[in-house]
Amino acid sequence: MQSKRFRPIDVLCAGELLIDFISENFADNLEDATSFKRLQGGSPANLCMNLSRLGNQVALAATVGHDDMGAFLWSAVESAGVDTRLMRRVPQPSTLILVTRSRQVSNFEPYRSADICLDRSQFPDEVLQQTSIFHTTCFALSQSPAQEVLLEAAARAAALGCRLSIDANYAGKIWPNQAQAQSIVANYCAQGALVKVSEVDWERLYGSPLSDPLSAATHFLGLGAALVCVTLGGDGCLIATKEGSHFLPARPVEVKDTTGAGDAFWSGLLTAWLDGYEPLSCAMAGRRMAEIKLGHFGPLSAPVNKEQVYREM
Repeated sequence: MQSKRFRPIDVLCAGELLIDFISENFADNLEDATSFKRLQGGSPANLCMNLSRLGNQVALAATVGHDDMGAFLWSAVESAGVDTRLMRRVPQPSTLILVTRSRQVSNFEPYRSADICLDRSQFPDEVLQQTSIFHTTCFALSQSPAQEVLLEAAARAAALGCRLSIDANYAGKIWPNQAQAQSIVANYCAQGALVKVSEVDWERLYGSPLSDPLSAATHFLGLGAALVCVTLGGDGCLIATKEGSHFLPARPVEVKDTTGAGDAFWSGLLTAWLDGYEPLSCAMAGRRMAEIKLGHFGPLSAPVNKEQVYREM
């Protein structure tokens, strides 16, 4: 096992930091949801904070508004030990999303503003040179100017020796141009990315049900990805590289909230990857972090003992 921690910043997460208003009761759709709880959200931010709770050195590049919600979001990220020097505040209001509390797949409605206002100045070469993994999401890539800024930053990061990572969390309601999304994801993967994709993401991105997770993983590996993890909800996940693939079943867990479970999974997987674990063990660490999150309503709020995660994986 050989550590991949050769730079001061383990992971730079780039993209959305926003307000999640999650229904207090389980609901199938937002029409049935009558009351909501305010929580910090945004996949890259959630991932970044979970990585920090696991003891990684992490930074977040994101934009929030000059408003009370922006102050709340900034404070939440800072309190988790995240490096905030690449964050900035803009005149646009902070982005918010209404989300249904769900035991399976949440329904959501985004109201976007500040999160798309990323700027090239937030990604200086001197920071990228100090970073091991550069991570972003389809959500963050879905609108300009963030799209162009992130793609250019990712290309520079890869050229400077960063490993790219992406959560292919595509949804038509945030990125109507499906063909453009497919092309951008393909180009991102071609730079040797680590890829997380759920069965729901696959169906949304390619317009067909996921009948065979191995074929989905093979698709992304064929695009140039270095590692692919296809998450299958309560059924488990499949992790694959060009050297082979492994299916990892899920374990029974009481589900209190599914929102952010994928981000928790990826935080465990990336932490194990940085520590030099083999792909299957990385997926097992991801599974354990997802289990912890599924049993907790809202974002995780305390440090997580990395060695205990490894023992329980």
